[in-house]
Amino acid sequence: MKIDRLNAIPDDAEAGTVEEFMYKDGVKEILEKLDNDLVGLLPVKSRVREIAALLVVDKLRRNLGLDTSVPSLHMCFTGAPGTGKTTVAMRMGQILQRMGYCRSGHLVVATRDDLVGQYVGHTAPKTKEVIKKAMGGVLLIDEAYYLYNASNDRDYGQESIEILLNVMEENREDLVVVLAGMSSRVGNHIEFPNYEAEELLSIAKVMCRDLEYEMSKEAEPVFFEYIKKRMTMPYFSNARTVRNAVDRARMRAAIRLFNQATTGGSNGLVSKKQLMTLEKEDFVSVEELILRGDNAIVE
Repeated sequence: MKIDRLNAIPDDAEAGTVEEFMYKDGVKEILEKLDNDLVGLLPVKSRVREIAALLVVDKLRRNLGLDTSVPSLHMCFTGAPGTGKTTVAMRMGQILQRMGYCRSGHLVVATRDDLVGQYVGHTAPKTKEVIKKAMGGVLLIDEAYYLYNASNDRDYGQESIEILLNVMEENREDLVVVLAGMSSRVGNHIEFPNYEAEELLSIAKVMCRDLEYEMSKEAEPVFFEYIKKRMTMPYFSNARTVRNAVDRARMRAAIRLFNQATTGGSNGLVSKKQLMTLEKEDFVSVEELILRGDNAIVE
């Protein structure tokens, strides 16, 4: 019967164009947002496009009445902190929702503390509550490798893992689980590379722009040398470190402007340009960083 149905479909039957589905469902717009949101990460963006392509082709097949089965869309994200895993998970949820593979496409982020209880009978309700919140969307489990603690025979992480695995199999049409920070047998694996120093400078400028600030030309080499040094030191976390450095610069700029405006002889006026510009002295220099030492890093 299946063969008869296939033979009844003309070879030149049109299911629609790829461009039509990419545009109509808003997938193209989301992929463009991903490009704008994240500097670099070309392998990551390429992998997301591959998954989007699979979904579009699956939908074209469905239009012709060909057999389709929802592919396993659970994912594994590996890479250092601050490389954009949460942003990509959020955009992936939006793509899945627009394409009709999940109801809402919202993102729920959970860690071990949200899933694993401290005593017998506590883990299952916690895990199920998080899953309930994520149904219809994407559940991102951050630092998933912490879920299981093999050295502690009283650890309840294994119970949470078993519940998650069961839900991933039974409810794969209504929930996508992303395991961040660990390799697994999940089919869709995306590796997030560390950023280069030039990319981190671009990220800093984008962050400044989004906050309606501008990094002065004189400040750029100061930040660039800072981030190159910072990359070699402990607790470096890519874009998160950049975010902390920009926040510190904003604080120092505010103190600088306040002191200038309240110094004797000043008229107290501050211009729009001054309020929007982060100068070189607002950023932590390499010399300051070295003086603080590895154990005194605050950004």
